Amino acid sequence: MTIPALGVTEIGLARAAVIGAGSMGAGIAAQFANAGVPVDLLDIPGAEDRDGPAKAGISRQLKAGGFMDPAAADLVRPGNTADHLDRLAGAGWIVEAVIEDLGIKRDLFARIAAVRRPGCIVSSNTSTIRRAALVEGLPADFARDFIISHFFNPPRHMRLVEFVTTPDTPADLLARAETAARTVLGKTVVSCRDTPGFIANRIGCFWIAAAAREAARMGLSVEEADAVHAALGIPRTGVFGLLDLVGIDLVPHVWGSLMATLPAGDALQSHDLPGWDVIRDLLAAGRFGRKSGVGFYRRLPDGTREALDLATGAYRPLAAVEPAPPGDPAALVADPGRLGRYAAAVLTQVLAYATEHGPDIAEDLGAIDTAIELGYSWREGPFRLAERAGLAAAQGSAPAIVTRAETVISNPAASLRDLGEGVACFALATRMGTLSGPVLELLEPAIDRATRDFRALVLAGDDPRGFSAGADLAFFAGFIERGDFTGMEAFVARGQHLFLALKYAPIPVVAAVHGVALGGGCELMLHADRIVAHAETQIGLPEAKLGLLPGWGGCTQTLLRHLQAGGPDPLAAAFEALRSGMVAGSAPQARTARLLRPADGVVMHRDDLLPFARAEALRLAEGYAPPPQAAIPTGGAAEQARLMARLSPGAGEDERGMAATIAAVLCGGEAGHLSEAEMMALERRAAVDLAAGPAARTRIAAFLKR
Repeated sequence: MTIPALGVTEIGLARAAVIGAGSMGAGIAAQFANAGVPVDLLDIPGAEDRDGPAKAGISRQLKAGGFMDPAAADLVRPGNTADHLDRLAGAGWIVEAVIEDLGIKRDLFARIAAVRRPGCIVSSNTSTIRRAALVEGLPADFARDFIISHFFNPPRHMRLVEFVTTPDTPADLLARAETAARTVLGKTVVSCRDTPGFIANRIGCFWIAAAAREAARMGLSVEEADAVHAALGIPRTGVFGLLDLVGIDLVPHVWGSLMATLPAGDALQSHDLPGWDVIRDLLAAGRFGRKSGVGFYRRLPDGTREALDLATGAYRPLAAVEPAPPGDPAALVADPGRLGRYAAAVLTQVLAYATEHGPDIAEDLGAIDTAIELGYSWREGPFRLAERAGLAAAQGSAPAIVTRAETVISNPAASLRDLGEGVACFALATRMGTLSGPVLELLEPAIDRATRDFRALVLAGDDPRGFSAGADLAFFAGFIERGDFTGMEAFVARGQHLFLALKYAPIPVVAAVHGVALGGGCELMLHADRIVAHAETQIGLPEAKLGLLPGWGGCTQTLLRHLQAGGPDPLAAAFEALRSGMVAGSAPQARTARLLRPADGVVMHRDDLLPFARAEALRLAEGYAPPPQAAIPTGGAAEQARLMARLSPGAGEDERGMAATIAAVLCGGEAGHLSEAEMMALERRAAVDLAAGPAARTRIAAFLKR
């Protein structure tokens, strides 16, 4: 059963519909389903199976990872536009995502107008056709409720959606659409004016064309140009790598369509990408980029890569390039060498283009920055980047709620902050939220202060990449190098004590989880009363893959989760979860894996995470009492033998050793019951013994070298 994301039920979108089951349309339908919203996916009738095209779209999304959990596909009902258009009457939002043909779209809209319910949002995912042309000649009430909602591919991962509306768009309809886009689909909405290419494609297409043509004009190789862009963070693939990724075969359509609608004096016309002989030659040879295996780059059978020589059209071995100094846009732009001149030329032209057309395409400069950052994967938009490069001033972005809060106590690794209304936040400040000595040193007084002066506590991570990537392996490696296993066990014991103190604190504890929650970070999360997770969080206990064992209660809490969830064999399920080291690729998958409970919440938009966690903490604080102490049933040697019998006959020595260690902890040594502290003592000793072994040492050393 798919549980709706937090806030979805409250907005009243009981059902959605998507027409067009291509990669974009089916991907949008999958994202509705990911949030727990039932959705109809319609396409043209198939020859053999009339619902076949829609079913094929669902299948492709299952293979491509469009669903956060395969179970969500059950919420997508396939159909066709000939037999099932009446289903649209039940939808609160209808998204059109058919081919970019004005006639086909307008014919479809006329049919939708006849069946939709009044006030239903109708939107088009067009990327090239203006809104005015789409609604011309259609009923006035349909035109009033119609917006453009330009998603980016793949819809699950690309966070931007551009809305094009008019002053006549009803305020309540627009508010519903914006709320649904954020709460259900996890998107950041940017309002655009009804101009060719809207914001992201207008600026982004200019950047790609200018960057590619300028590289050739200035004599740069594709590797040099891409290295410059990677150093600027716009984006990591570079410009030629991005063209290979999106498909060179799209150049005539995307750039050609945009150039056909822009005036002759527009600067994009002077960087004619479809007319460039390099593009024409690649297209003629069927070299479309990654989809064909060759484009500006190609990979040879032995795994090595080659790059296209822009002057000769031949491929040659890839050359290593490192713009100096990397990561400093001001220094790079000021560098008098070829790479610096190229960086300055491209960035200056993009800035000038965005400045010239900004008032016509966007409400403010911040909207342009946001659209380019989210739509084209720039680390910073053109105005923010230009400011850092010393080319212009730019608007700053609003800080997150966690950074606005007043600090109560802190050290370089973490802080306790006041979120207001009696809610404190323990925020990890280390790189990727790794857990080391200084984190635990602050956690102890933070728990004491929070339980004394606050009504509830939220656990969060400051690093945008994750809540916590787990224990600081370099810190652990120090114990190993010194041979200080007594110190290691004391450190693990301290973490266990503090994590249990969180679980049985007199105030509720809510973990706000995003990015990654792995190893020790997952263990910290598992001790919270409630978890609120961003939908795209990766959660798991992968220690077994490093020859290690979760030592901060991971084994104990995993067994408790499976016992509480029930099922035919909770002990075996916990055993398999721990020895596999499986990491759930999304919050819905984590729920299936029992790492999230039914009561734990999921948010679709990253910026909603902390506000929802804070609200949940306040809700739990009313009449809160800590959970009762757990008594864990243990089966002893007989159950341990049963678990070991699950291994395949071909299991190797290392696999059997790890399995035996996990089974011994979960089965408790002898039949009876153990407290959490008693089972965690077994867990701790086993974890330290494994860390002291040669296999773990080798794997930890290899991991730290990556």
